[in-house]
Amino acid sequence: MNTPSTSLPGGTWTLGDLTVPRFGYGAMQLAGPGVMGPPADHDGALAVLREAAALGISHIDTAGAYGPRVTNQLIREALHPYPESLHIVTKVGAVRDQQGGWPPARRPEELRRAVHENLEDLGLDSLDVVNLRLGDAQGPRSGSLAEPFETLVELQRQGLIRHLGVSNATAEQVAEARAIAPIVCVQNMYNLAHCQDDELIDDLADKGIAYVPFFPLGGFTPLQSTALSAAATRLDATPMSVALAWLLRR
Repeated sequence: MNTPSTSLPGGTWTLGDLTVPRFGYGAMQLAGPGVMGPPADHDGALAVLREAAALGISHIDTAGAYGPRVTNQLIREALHPYPESLHIVTKVGAVRDQQGGWPPARRPEELRRAVHENLEDLGLDSLDVVNLRLGDAQGPRSGSLAEPFETLVELQRQGLIRHLGVSNATAEQVAEARAIAPIVCVQNMYNLAHCQDDELIDDLADKGIAYVPFFPLGGFTPLQSTALSAAATRLDATPMSVALAWLLRR
């Protein structure tokens, strides 16, 4: 097991046989407005990635749909060749349309193409972790994940994927995925204002499966709360620092 050295708060957690800090970097907003097209400041985007790595962040979350393909190409330009300790987690199962939407793309041929595009854009022979994105922009949706997840299992057997996870998933879909193949993480929306997954988090912790919250600070609309602001003032900290500390304690 490769164990990175980090002074980041919260310690480390495992994604299968990969050890990462509990602080990661979500690269979604490196792309242009609406997560479409290139960033306005290309050099600035590269600098952000390099600074994150310099601070000890060794878990970067991305997806081929960001840009689309822009964010992965930025990661490669900024950080390739990657240090052994750096682990990139990507997602497949959605694409972008001309209106900026996120339509599903979970047919076997779409998933195979997405995995190969991720490999190409990131400059990798194998992806550390691939999450199957489920649901839609409004959240998880019920329904079987068997066919798309089995497609990813096939690609894993071919050596193109090291570990599997699910994103935007219901508890029932998590259980269905685990019945098909081991998963190392579940990536759902979770923060101070959106904490419906408490029971799922406890269950995953008992099983040693990482729960990776997306939009931990509210996403495109930062968290705003009178109670949060009051706590930050009392602690002489920023509201976002308090929100992150709450997540780490959770």
